Amino acid sequence: MSEFIISGFSDEISPDFTVQLEEVNKLGIAYIEMRGVNGKNVAEHSIQEMQVIKKQMDQAGVKVSAIGSPIGKIQITDDFEPHFDLFKHIIDLARVLETKYIRLFSFFVDEGTADAHEEEVMRRMKALCDYVEGSDIVLLHENEKDIYGDTAARCRKIHDRVGSKHLKLIFDPANFVQCGEKTYPYAFDLLKDQVVYMHIKDAKAVNGEVVPSGYGDGHLKEILSALNASDYKGFLSLEPHLGEFVGFSALEGQGDVPTFNEKSDASKFELAHKSLMKIIQPMMV
Repeated sequence: MSEFIISGFSDEISPDFTVQLEEVNKLGIAYIEMRGVNGKNVAEHSIQEMQVIKKQMDQAGVKVSAIGSPIGKIQITDDFEPHFDLFKHIIDLARVLETKYIRLFSFFVDEGTADAHEEEVMRRMKALCDYVEGSDIVLLHENEKDIYGDTAARCRKIHDRVGSKHLKLIFDPANFVQCGEKTYPYAFDLLKDQVVYMHIKDAKAVNGEVVPSGYGDGHLKEILSALNASDYKGFLSLEPHLGEFVGFSALEGQGDVPTFNEKSDASKFELAHKSLMKIIQPMMV
């Protein structure tokens, strides 16, 4: 039987961490994917600061599903050593936060140059995995626009070439849509045996606009149904990215049509949660 555990990027609720915790408590969500805390990226916090944050989380009854780190979000031609030092600090933060999952990326590459940079990408990814060898840390590669691993084929290549038990995959349907990839069945079938974590985000193929789950071309219903049938036990992490989304307007013959503005807040996070629950609740009876 599958076990979907809801989490989310609570910094899309508010930069104020107290407000983040209040809102996830209100929604009955027991985990967050930590990225921004009190206006700073998670990686910018000291160990001492994170210990205070952890106490605040304990009091709120909220845990960390993963650290949404910025590792791998530099150019492949940028100096790796300072970035590697930042990665080591994030591993130390993960110990404080009592999480084993670290989200990361596979480095920005200029359009058309992915193959030319493949060996350096693999060297860096292997170095990251080697550093956590012998620990319980799992590095989660996220498919993202403009990085080496922006396509399903290259995500698969990273996993297979690095060949580490410490490297698994995040599947982000919206990011694949925005890169022109077919999420289902193609990308999902290619990667599903190594997907241990989902980012819940949807997008329209025609223009790349992010919309609530089920209203885009990410095939979230099909993907989540397939995970449910496979006894998936893991996180579904809300990454709303609905800052420009206002709501739905009903046009005759078109049903719900999304409309937009420019603000990310608690109401958008709640909408993302409701849209996900609308998909998965029928699977949970």
